[in-house]
Amino acid sequence: MRFLEQTAETLQQRLQMLNAAMTDLSYASMTLDGVEKEQQDAELLVPIGGGSYVQMKLASADKVIVSLGAGVSVEKSLLEAKAVLKERLEELEKSSVAAQQQFSQIAERISSGRNRLETLLSAAQEGKAAGNV
Repeated sequence: MRFLEQTAETLQQRLQMLNAAMTDLSYASMTLDGVEKEQQDAELLVPIGGGSYVQMKLASADKVIVSLGAGVSVEKSLLEAKAVLKERLEELEKSSVAAQQQFSQIAERISSGRNRLETLLSAAQEGKAAGNV
């Protein structure tokens, strides 16, 4: 039971990380949608974290720097960058669905195990009560 509970907790943490990553990619995608509509030299507020922003001018909406991972980034066209983000989001959604299914199966096994344990404890208590009579 403890192993199953630890596995369920690990899956919950993984789901939280996946949800955070999906939110991040969704914001990036929405930002690219907004940038696509802007003209060169448009003034933008760029989030820097902690609810703070920097006012900047858009040098070019045609090129986007996209992370490949492991500290490596590459310049892509706006359309290519949007496609990369969409693909990553779809992969994360698939991973999230798989993790949710695993979590559901484990939760079901935990529930079944608890019910079985309660039945055994109940039977043991009835046996003790019958032996004391």
